[in-house]
Amino acid sequence: MSALPVLAPHAAALKVPGFWRRALQHRSFVIGGVLTLLLLLAAAVSLVWTPWSPYEMDMQAKLQSPSWSHWLGTDSFGRDVASLLLVGARASILVGVIAVGIGLTVGTALGLLAAARRGWVEEVIMRFTDFSLAFPAILSAIMMTAVFGAGIVNAIVAIGIYNIPTFARITRASANAIWSREYIAAARACGKGAFSITFQHVLPNISAVLIVQITIRFAIAILAEAALSYLGMGTQPPQPSWGRMLSEAQTLMFQAPLLAVFPGMAIALAVLGLNMLGDGLRDLLDPRLARAR
Repeated sequence: MSALPVLAPHAAALKVPGFWRRALQHRSFVIGGVLTLLLLLAAAVSLVWTPWSPYEMDMQAKLQSPSWSHWLGTDSFGRDVASLLLVGARASILVGVIAVGIGLTVGTALGLLAAARRGWVEEVIMRFTDFSLAFPAILSAIMMTAVFGAGIVNAIVAIGIYNIPTFARITRASANAIWSREYIAAARACGKGAFSITFQHVLPNISAVLIVQITIRFAIAILAEAALSYLGMGTQPPQPSWGRMLSEAQTLMFQAPLLAVFPGMAIALAVLGLNMLGDGLRDLLDPRLARAR
């Protein structure tokens, strides 16, 4: 018997020699990639350098306009806004990586299990995801804050739990389509079990779908973290956060409107970049869309 195909067109798309050539010609992918790289670069730079310390307050320098000394001005505590934005990017990325990691790991495992076992196992897992969807990230964070107190850990857990049903449903739907393929029947005829087929054939073939979903959920995680910090349930002082910068700026909208503009733009550009990157990856990794282009 000839060797069984392991990678379907989705999984093989990244290995096609012309993929990166097409990617560089895809406007959404390029713009999204640049914005996402800027977000990562801001967080990386803040690890080794910031214009000023984001934790030191100088009340004599509060509410200054942008200048050569303070590029984006200072807030109501005299802290440098540019430094706060750079360090705040770290909090957004930290929450996004861990929360999406939780959803990806647990949700993908549940989705693969549901597709492999079917029957009552699939039914139980799908009803669990339905129940989980009834508790969005902000509601879950409010409940956890009431019990355990506010903090970034509780925000990460809440957002991670919110991501689990999404990944589980997408994984299960994509895996079910793979399980109906002819090469899966050939693998069974060769004596391979469900576990072996899942990791050798199913998971590689749905990896492109998961990659696209990761970028989308990452953007949603950044928005959720900003919302929770704005409400006082996310990142806590003195750690900078874009959402808390917006919260602190709301009482100074007429006195210093730029204090709300800068973190708002940071959140918008980060989410826009990740969404455009996800759209670009979807177009490039879907063979039907690629042919249409």
